[in-house]
Amino acid sequence: MRRAICPGSYDPVTVGHLDIIRRAAALFDEVVVLVAVNSSKKTMFTVQQRVQMLRAAVADIPGVCVESSDGLLAEYARSCGACALVKGVRSAQDLDYEQPMAHANRYLEPGLETVLLPAAPAVSWISSTIVREMLRYQQDISEMVPAGALEILSAQLQKENENR
Repeated sequence: MRRAICPGSYDPVTVGHLDIIRRAAALFDEVVVLVAVNSSKKTMFTVQQRVQMLRAAVADIPGVCVESSDGLLAEYARSCGACALVKGVRSAQDLDYEQPMAHANRYLEPGLETVLLPAAPAVSWISSTIVREMLRYQQDISEMVPAGALEILSAQLQKENENR
């Protein structure tokens, strides 16, 4: 069985992320969508909320599961028997960032390949950063976030607004 990991912070998941996950699922037998915990990164949503949103977003994609990890990606890949990391790239800047990361992961886990998929043009401008900014100003994000995740996201934001 060929298993791949789609790692990211997914804060929150976007339709661009979902496009990459669907394409990865077509290439591999199993895809683990991994919410990577980075203690130096300030997030809007908790790990549990991000996992919940992702599980709702990928519920209809066969062979895809969602996990989280706060360790090294290469070690996680080794522990779950993954042969590849799949990442989306939207720009040359993303490529410049991902290339040394791919080398580092392969150094730590020889044989671990990194597959870089170019973002689909229709969603290449969408990022979690843009979605978070639009959320702060209460703008419509319904076309930027997968439907299942949008319901959870909306409920969470409503709950937070009620607690203010």
